[in-house]
Amino acid sequence: MFEHLSPQPEDKIMALMKMYREDTRENTIDLGVGVYKTAAGVTPVMDAIKTAEKMLWEVETTKVYTGIAGDPGFGRALSGLVLGDAVAGERLSFTAQPGGTGAIHQAIELIKMATPDATIWISNPTWPNHPSIIKHLGMKMAEYRYFDDDSRGVDFDGLMADLAKVKRGDAVLLHGCCHNPTGANLTLPEWREVVALLEKTGATPLVDIAYQGFGDGLEEDAAATRLIASSLPETLIAASCSKNFGIYRERTGLLMTVSDGAKASDITQQNLTHLNRQNFSFPPDHGARLVTMILEDEGLRADWMNELEEVRKGMLSLREGLAAELRRATGSDRFGFIADHRGMFSRLGAAPEKVEKLRVEHGIYMVGDSRMNIAGLNTETIPLLADAIAEVGI
Repeated sequence: MFEHLSPQPEDKIMALMKMYREDTRENTIDLGVGVYKTAAGVTPVMDAIKTAEKMLWEVETTKVYTGIAGDPGFGRALSGLVLGDAVAGERLSFTAQPGGTGAIHQAIELIKMATPDATIWISNPTWPNHPSIIKHLGMKMAEYRYFDDDSRGVDFDGLMADLAKVKRGDAVLLHGCCHNPTGANLTLPEWREVVALLEKTGATPLVDIAYQGFGDGLEEDAAATRLIASSLPETLIAASCSKNFGIYRERTGLLMTVSDGAKASDITQQNLTHLNRQNFSFPPDHGARLVTMILEDEGLRADWMNELEEVRKGMLSLREGLAAELRRATGSDRFGFIADHRGMFSRLGAAPEKVEKLRVEHGIYMVGDSRMNIAGLNTETIPLLADAIAEVGI
């Protein structure tokens, strides 16, 4: 049997991590993997998470399964964080998932169950796992323009022209905030135009919101998702707790659906629960339990929000510092977009050979499309990166 299996391509980011670990040079810089790090290069456990875990250890009396859809309290708490009061509760269905990736996977499975011939439209570029999952599930896929390599901003005219071709029954995958891999985001007026176009075409949005709180703030980062969900009859939303709660290894995510009325919502919930049963029976609960405790406890929630705000402001400071150092090193303002981007990532718009030159000559590791993780920097490495970028001629 196994002799018929074909080799699979190595994940590019995992391969980059391996090369970085094996690099024995001093002053190497890892800007590849999409994980938040402090200035000391550590991905910490938030104090609010530690406190919640201590509380849970004291009161938890069983490890028996929760429901197939996950604990309802988690669904209510996280959907409240993402959607606020933008959508009536009777229209909302949700299932706990093993991370944001699990939520995306199940969202596409649900689309396949409902409309097998649907085309799923993704931004060019997007997170590499998006097209990988779509291909794995055998769905049709198309791209819409998103990033302008010249301005390093959103190609909004190209985006709107491509989305005008979307057909009723298709799905459009949108990044709710902090676009990965570019860091370039739509303005709220631009989002309104996108929503109007989706309403006209009859396409269903699938929002991937993995970085709420990393951009302009918890409420601000949710604004686009709330606008979409409140304006259209149907929406799918994949939310991740890996980044904003720092619980990567706990694999904590939620798939939410907004249906056109209570009856449709009940049927959607049945199908979501069915998919959970087929895929893993019961979802993991530890991370979901911690998130629920934090969001439902006024003191813990306040502590968590303060910690998250420190993370957000720290990344903004790194962006501003890098933009200033690049201005010094190049004598140009052409890298000012870095300060305007939001989230962990920015895309330099550099050719792959320039990215390779950064790695070979300077020990600076970033993904081949020039996506860099801003959180991989600190005040000591910012000038090193700026000088290297200037030297290789990006």
